[in-house]
Amino acid sequence: MASVTQTRAVPRGFRISKRVLPYVLSLPALLVCIGILIPFFSAVVYSFQRYRLSQPWARQFNWGENYLNFFTDSGFWNTLRVSLLYAGTTVILELLLGLGIALLLQRRSTVNNFISIMLLLPLMTAPALAALMWKLMTNPGFGILSYFASLIGLENFRWASSPDTALLTVVLVDIWVYTPFIMILLLAGLRSLPTQPFEAAALDGVPRTFVFFRITLPMLTPYILTATLFRLLDSIQQFDIIYAMTQGGPGDTLTVFQVEAYLNFFQSTNVGRSAALLIILWAITYTLSNVFIKNWLRLRERARGEA
Repeated sequence: MASVTQTRAVPRGFRISKRVLPYVLSLPALLVCIGILIPFFSAVVYSFQRYRLSQPWARQFNWGENYLNFFTDSGFWNTLRVSLLYAGTTVILELLLGLGIALLLQRRSTVNNFISIMLLLPLMTAPALAALMWKLMTNPGFGILSYFASLIGLENFRWASSPDTALLTVVLVDIWVYTPFIMILLLAGLRSLPTQPFEAAALDGVPRTFVFFRITLPMLTPYILTATLFRLLDSIQQFDIIYAMTQGGPGDTLTVFQVEAYLNFFQSTNVGRSAALLIILWAITYTLSNVFIKNWLRLRERARGEA
């Protein structure tokens, strides 16, 4: 008796060709890229226009006049100076403090882990809220920090309301908020370093300063460059803390790029100048990021060659 085999059709699901699959997987990244490029190129177009929201009928291309005016504008050079000074000061101080704290917490223990978690709390606070909190604490009338300042003889210390101390005040707020970011990156780097060089140095009785400068610091340099790059790009574009504390004042003491562009757009309704300022800020951040990335790649290649 012949056996009859019955075949059932297996339902096919939705299949994507192997040739099409890479394009489908890269589609979300492409959409994000388009979403970034559209505002960017719009800002480039606006930067070449004489465009005020209060005078839309006078809108026209001026072909680089906004950029040329910056060369003779003392306000622009003050904005550039303040932005670089603020970014350089905050990054250097935060790097030194973050590295020092990371070295103190390098050894794994329950206490060190708890302290490192507690130190991350400022990083979880929105910068604008942190600035408002510090603004209350530095109030000359009832601020707790003003009270402590008076105890050491600093009566009527004006904090952010004085051109002489405004930069110091916002730098303190920035340090309080963002030092934990550098600390946690460098702490992760320190705990991931190989232990063999340090064990050999301990057996040979090498001084700790020599170990730090000749072993720890060179091996930690890629992590330091990474933390510095992230903080430098963020600091030079700072807006929340400065605007919440001083609105760019007193006067033009703290008119960094983002604050100056904001004031030009919303107060002066000068869209063209505001867009030109942001394009120049983009050019500065692009140059800085390229320099840091090239140095980071060079260090990585050197490490691979020595390995």
